[in-house]
Amino acid sequence: MTAEADERDSPAANSCARTRSSGPFTVVEVSGEIDMATADLVIDHLDAATAVEEPDVLVDLRPVEFFDCSGLRVLCRAERRARERGGRLRIVSDGPRIDRLLRASGLFGRFPPLRVLPSHDERPQ
Repeated sequence: MTAEADERDSPAANSCARTRSSGPFTVVEVSGEIDMATADLVIDHLDAATAVEEPDVLVDLRPVEFFDCSGLRVLCRAERRARERGGRLRIVSDGPRIDRLLRASGLFGRFPPLRVLPSHDERPQ
């Protein structure tokens, strides 16, 4: 699928999420407050990003102001979908709040955060 097709098939940007292509990656940028009231706005983007074969999804959480267990549930679901399709999902986060939440929930090993978005020709490990 081309970058143009990826963006054309992506849900419309909303107050909490937008999707774009960056080289081999589909980047879902999440922003604002992610809680029970807003998690569904993120689900639409992650469902679309993980609907393809061998998805390589980066979830950019750097703009997030608040993130609770509703957000973690969404990430776990999307990561499972990506794996089932032979792909992967990684998060990008440079803030200690997300690190603390991942550690407290026991999910740090499942989602070891990248600190920056990889370059177009680089694939995260």
